[in-house]
Amino acid sequence: KELGDALRNRWFLLYTIAFAGLALALSYMSLAGAGIAGFAGFGRTAASLINLVLLIIPLMALTVGAQSLAHEQEQGTLAYLLAQPVTRPEVFLGKYLGLALSLLASLGLGFGVAGVVLALSNGSGSPGAYASLMVQTFLLSLTMLSVGFLISALTKRAGVAVGIGLFLWLAFVFLGDLGLMGTAITMRLPVDQLLWLSLLNPLQVFKMASILDINATLDLLG
Repeated sequence: KELGDALRNRWFLLYTIAFAGLALALSYMSLAGAGIAGFAGFGRTAASLINLVLLIIPLMALTVGAQSLAHEQEQGTLAYLLAQPVTRPEVFLGKYLGLALSLLASLGLGFGVAGVVLALSNGSGSPGAYASLMVQTFLLSLTMLSVGFLISALTKRAGVAVGIGLFLWLAFVFLGDLGLMGTAITMRLPVDQLLWLSLLNPLQVFKMASILDINATLDLLG
């Protein structure tokens, strides 16, 4: 049911189309800008995809998760569902898994079209690194989906839940780097403490793990 609802959700479809279209465009432009195939072209494409993932995937997962339970509470369908001979954990787990599968399908489409571009370019990039980037992106989406799901469970109105999700997205994406920089400068934190502080942000964890996987240099990351 959740998978079907997600496929009928206009916002989810918009996110999916935007992610797939931008992944395709960034892959083509990265390879064209590199002027060569091979690992250099792969590195530019992977670095572009990392930045795209950091912007779109948390927003998608947070808003989809935030809408899930709160929307059904508003409509009264959640109370009806919980009145059936099923346990509350079974209902919540089923909804979570359905949303997770819909996110996996969306990510598969985006990374699939980017992978086709890489394959047609006759590049010699690392399939293992690309697959690892996909897995890490899916784990990031599950983390953000869990946060959105928790927000939805704690609020009764979908609009409020989505608003909280958008605020957290802004905090994770835009305040994460700026907050770390400001804290490091103000408190003069050493590198090891700054590293532990950055691990509190799932987006920072994803960024660091992905960069290590593709062995990206500063010029590739911009």
